[in-house]
Amino acid sequence: MKLSKYWKAGVAGVVAGAGALGTAAQDGMVTGAEGLTIGGAVLAAVLAVWRVPNRETAVRPADE
Repeated sequence: MKLSKYWKAGVAGVVAGAGALGTAAQDGMVTGAEGLTIGGAVLAAVLAVWRVPNRETAVRPADE
């Protein structure tokens, strides 16, 4: 099991949530609609990163 896929998705969710929260809290309060937007941003970021596969590295054969 590769943890990099889980870490990438988690970090993407945290960054998206923090960005949306920072924007929503500019007026000193977060409304219910802004909370839904924050949740949507987190969910969209996690799912988008989760669905994109990691790039496969080419394995070069050893010189004989």
